[in-house]
Amino acid sequence: MKISLHWAQQYSNVELDKIGTEKLVEKIGAQLGAVEEVIEWGPKYDGAVVAKVVACQKHPNADKLSVCLVDDGGVVKQVSRNKDGLVEVVCGAPNVKAGLTVAWLPPGMTVPATLDKDPFVLEARDIRGMVSNGMLASAAELGISDDHGGILEIETKDTGDEVKPGTPFKQLYGLDDVVIDVENKMFTHRPDLFGVLGDAREMAGIQQLAFKSPEWYLNEPKFAAVKGLALEAKIETNLVPRFMVVAMDNVAVMPSAIWLQTILTRVGIRPINNIVDITNFVMHLTGQPMHAYDYDKVVKIGKKSTASLEARLSKKGEKLQLLNGKILTLADDSTILISAHGVPVGIGGVMGGAETEVDETTKRIILEAASFDMYNIRRTSMSYGLFTDAVTRFNKGQSPLQNDRIMAYAIDLVNTHAGGKQASNVCDEQKKLVVPKMVRVTPAFVNERLGLDLSADAMQKLLENVEFSVERPDNNELKITPPFWRTDIEIPEDIVEEVGRLYGFDHLPLELPKRDLTPVQQDELLMFKHRLRTILATGGANEVLTYSFVHGDLLTKVGQDPKKAFKLSNALSPELQYYRLSLTPSLLEKVHMNIKAGFDEFAIFEIGKAHNKEHFDDDKLPKEGQKLALVYAAKLARAGAAYYQARKHADELMDKLGIDVLYRPLSEAPTYQTSMPFEPTRSAEIVARHDGTIVGIIGEYKRSVAKALKLPTYSAGFELSTLKLAAAQRGGNYRPLPRYPKVSQDISLKVPSAKTFGEVYDFVHDNLDWPEQTQGSLEPIDIYQKDKASKHITLRLTIASFEKTLTDQEVTKLLDNVAAKAAKALSAERL
Repeated sequence: MKISLHWAQQYSNVELDKIGTEKLVEKIGAQLGAVEEVIEWGPKYDGAVVAKVVACQKHPNADKLSVCLVDDGGVVKQVSRNKDGLVEVVCGAPNVKAGLTVAWLPPGMTVPATLDKDPFVLEARDIRGMVSNGMLASAAELGISDDHGGILEIETKDTGDEVKPGTPFKQLYGLDDVVIDVENKMFTHRPDLFGVLGDAREMAGIQQLAFKSPEWYLNEPKFAAVKGLALEAKIETNLVPRFMVVAMDNVAVMPSAIWLQTILTRVGIRPINNIVDITNFVMHLTGQPMHAYDYDKVVKIGKKSTASLEARLSKKGEKLQLLNGKILTLADDSTILISAHGVPVGIGGVMGGAETEVDETTKRIILEAASFDMYNIRRTSMSYGLFTDAVTRFNKGQSPLQNDRIMAYAIDLVNTHAGGKQASNVCDEQKKLVVPKMVRVTPAFVNERLGLDLSADAMQKLLENVEFSVERPDNNELKITPPFWRTDIEIPEDIVEEVGRLYGFDHLPLELPKRDLTPVQQDELLMFKHRLRTILATGGANEVLTYSFVHGDLLTKVGQDPKKAFKLSNALSPELQYYRLSLTPSLLEKVHMNIKAGFDEFAIFEIGKAHNKEHFDDDKLPKEGQKLALVYAAKLARAGAAYYQARKHADELMDKLGIDVLYRPLSEAPTYQTSMPFEPTRSAEIVARHDGTIVGIIGEYKRSVAKALKLPTYSAGFELSTLKLAAAQRGGNYRPLPRYPKVSQDISLKVPSAKTFGEVYDFVHDNLDWPEQTQGSLEPIDIYQKDKASKHITLRLTIASFEKTLTDQEVTKLLDNVAAKAAKALSAERL
């Protein structure tokens, strides 16, 4: 938002000029918003003076040039003059003539319009035999507008008084100005600050000075009943709280007065013509965008004698040519349109249409001052890539209560500067208008939150300075009613913020907070996740961090149903449409790219969250599934099945966590087959032995998944519940080593081929009668299958005692007992 201090001063009862630019900028930065740039306009015109063309004759050697003698009052030094003290200037402007008051740029001065580009310094130079001392400048060369048609004519109607030759040009039109550019994001919740009037009010308030808005803005206007041009207005959607239009006749469309052009140029708005410039002037002054339609063009659309404008929602497929020349095809039925007799003529709150544009032939106009739903405007702007000054203001939530004041002010400006007369009643269509509500607050409530000791009188004064209404039933309560343009004051905390900002947050007491020396309690889940990372990383796995959102196509490839996943209505990209149902698909998606990048063997893991539509908490909010997933992959096959490579990491993890688990074939648990990408015949549930809790799943992946994601054949992994792991852990796994030697013996069992290795291993492990005060392990050694009927499984028992040296006979007895039990339970034969 660009704030012209000269413009703000025109509408302020507080003398901002006397505060000093540097101090004012400092106050704005501290209490209002971040200042991005301070632009001083006066220095651009240093050296430029007002001069009068005393004589003007055709150049003797050029048909399109004139030789002028100008009177500058003798103020410019070191320039050649004739005997009468006049300066010779050669000029090519078609409108130059004797008697004009003009802007003269003397030799040595830089043309203002070139300062920010390629600076052009003037000099006294010979032009076809005649010396030209500098130049007589056009509005474009002065950086006032784009008008190159002729030199600028300084007229009393623009300056108010007759300007004498020799007057510094920057004293005209408020050009000796400072423009402060404040970051728009700082004003997001303050729509009133997108107008110079609101900025002037705040600049007074933050200096604890009382501001009073102009009477035309404070008082509700009374519009005259006028019969002339037929005009109708309708609201056909609840997204338009207020829609005001009025017709004006006898309008003369022409370039704006120079003062108006200079004001708009200083705040970054290009002058167009007096009607468009007036709507832009009002917008930048009050923050309320306006629009002007050509009345006759609106009537022509309807082929009737009445002009009709409707605010309605779009219909899919409707087309509209905008003022910027773009032809827009509306993609849905949620865009607010302004239509004339049903035909779209503008996008409400965004941009008008070319079909009803005001141009030099326009004689009658329709002025519009409307309010639109801020969220709809924002969506429309983003959908169609339309970013205008109107969008900037409307998507902040302008108050519809100011529309009538602004309409009355605009009517007066059109009458003054374009000769237009009100030619119809003012149509004021309204839906429900929200009036600012009174907020009750106590001084103690405010002081407790700010750390201040302000009195009720001080708070009242601060708020009344920016035109709040404050009532005091007693010293213990303030009844505060915001002005109609403030749409952001709703709760007591808003008053706290307002008082703190106006008083100055830099005045808050500088006291260090009291610090409790009690150690902060560690987050158990956070520490547990750190432990998981350490264990897996120590085992050679690499942690990755992927998005919590995935493409629906990825869910389909791994066999998961996208309908069970939460879908984002406004995803950042098509790749991030759904919340993931599990972590494994996100890891599998990274396997092929790593293989392709030259990593032939690796294990990656992730600790994160997953969501689905089937699990909600007591507040009916989606539960977050805390997950740990790991994927092992190798470009070329290794010895043994890939399942066991993944199991190495799982066994190491379970051992370090102190969790005794068994691996149960997944084919016996069909609930997993539809939700995870694991192959049931080559996967298993991981079950905690102490209570039977299923902590996760491990295995190789379905062929369909491997093919869809280009996985190498040799790949496997697991996915575990982090919370279930945390609940099942049994503390540290440190045990002192026995002082006595270990004894190792193998046991080979011939079992039917239908018996799985897991069944045999678990049976032997569970049925070993471990002597007290011993420590040992049971490891797989070999699986051999000669025929289809049976297979040989060899396990190695390693055991040591803390009390004595065990004998081979004692260990043999343990294995003999297990073999006997296995013969009965598993039909096993010891070899």
